[in-house]
Amino acid sequence: MFYQDKTLTCKECGREFIFTAGQQEFFAEKGFTNEPSRCPDCRAARKARQGGGQRRSDFRFGPRQMYKAICSQCGSMTEVPFEPRGDRPVYCRDCYSSMRVRNYR
Repeated sequence: MFYQDKTLTCKECGREFIFTAGQQEFFAEKGFTNEPSRCPDCRAARKARQGGGQRRSDFRFGPRQMYKAICSQCGSMTEVPFEPRGDRPVYCRDCYSSMRVRNYR
């Protein structure tokens, strides 16, 4: 399908903005059926008011519960998003990342 830039009017501030052909193609690929109703500035302001780039699950369930643990590899204190049970090793972010890189080479 061939897309052309469209001029839309923001429902929040009333300014006109361009819905580019590239954006229309992206919307179509994602299966979105509605055009944006807010200009980029109003979308960014709305997103900031709603908590920025938080995951959707954060909105439904609140902030993620973090638990203190000691890294099994380097011994430093860290926080993890699950409750350590003691039957499996727990790693800090740096040790976990280095282990993942090592295992995929």
